[in-house]
Amino acid sequence: MITIPESTYLGMPLEFWFTGPLGIPFHIWTVTMTITGLIVGSFLNVVIHRMPIGMSVVRPGSHCPKCQTAIPLRQNLPILSWLLLRGKCAHCATSISPRYIAVEALTGAVFLGTWLYFGRENPGLAWSLCLLFAGFIAATFIDVEHLIIPDEITLGGIVVGFLLSVAVPALQGVVTLPDAIRASGLGIVVGGGVVYAVLRLGKVLFGRERVTIPQGTPVVFHESGVVLPDGEIPYEDVFYRKSDAVIAEASRVELSDRCFSNARVRLELMRTPPVLRIGDERFEAADQPWMSLEAGEVVLPREAMGFGDVKFMAAIGAFLGWQATVFSLFASAVIGSLVAVLLIALGRQRWTGRLGYGPYIALAAVLWVFAGRRIVEQWLGLPMGA
Repeated sequence: MITIPESTYLGMPLEFWFTGPLGIPFHIWTVTMTITGLIVGSFLNVVIHRMPIGMSVVRPGSHCPKCQTAIPLRQNLPILSWLLLRGKCAHCATSISPRYIAVEALTGAVFLGTWLYFGRENPGLAWSLCLLFAGFIAATFIDVEHLIIPDEITLGGIVVGFLLSVAVPALQGVVTLPDAIRASGLGIVVGGGVVYAVLRLGKVLFGRERVTIPQGTPVVFHESGVVLPDGEIPYEDVFYRKSDAVIAEASRVELSDRCFSNARVRLELMRTPPVLRIGDERFEAADQPWMSLEAGEVVLPREAMGFGDVKFMAAIGAFLGWQATVFSLFASAVIGSLVAVLLIALGRQRWTGRLGYGPYIALAAVLWVFAGRRIVEQWLGLPMGA
């Protein structure tokens, strides 16, 4: 270990310039982490666009979704290319969503802030948290747009979080490998279990939700979910109990091989076998992979959270431990309430039903990483052990 004399250069301690992983100056690592964040943000844009619709995030390469023209490297530089092209495709001039530059800038800023906060004390911890936060960014933007969090992020996060906890026990606030394994495993169980309990309790307390459908707008049921005017809802976020059913008084119903008029529709996917009833007729739902109906409203089983949130919280537990999941559960409720109050104050109360819960969980987990233990100990007066 090199001992640095107590002196300064350009107003900064020499330690700032010379101490860093692999003997590389800390400020070089700072620049590198920022650039890495921008590049990761560019990749996250691909994930956000492609993963929810089942496209590979690897092939084909970057291309304009409108004209399908491949985007060369010189036009694919994070932030800079969007600014130089004024937010348009160089080939067909189609507008490129500001989301792309926002994700890149946010990811770069997150990587920079995380490195400055944790990098000097524990570079491995900083790198691991950057990976976690990248997952949060992708999950947040996907959940906002599609109201889902893909399994690649949640289930993959559980595996990666456990492995990184083994490699970097500081993620769990411990030192030894056995403690890290125990903390991560407990985090997975508590994270998933607590949120699942809240989910099931919400099903009992809240019952059903009536969704008004604009006249002439079809409601489409396919193999994995139901498509409503506000977006698609996976079946796993609707059906939990055997008594759960989607109900509609439909003026018209279309199946793949027949049509009905003025019929009551009842879909029960938790039965054995799953049942679809249309008027007086009964079908096995597995034999009807597609259905479209027109109705004034559709009655859905309503839940406090979706099952994707359960897996998401388990992934957070895998990275950060059980204390983080409990904190995130309660803090996300406070954050969600504040957002709802703000939207109501702005006259946008209808938006409250269009936002997934994942972004609130992610923000609460970030709050835990930077200040959670301090909040619990100083504000609530509760001691926090590792």
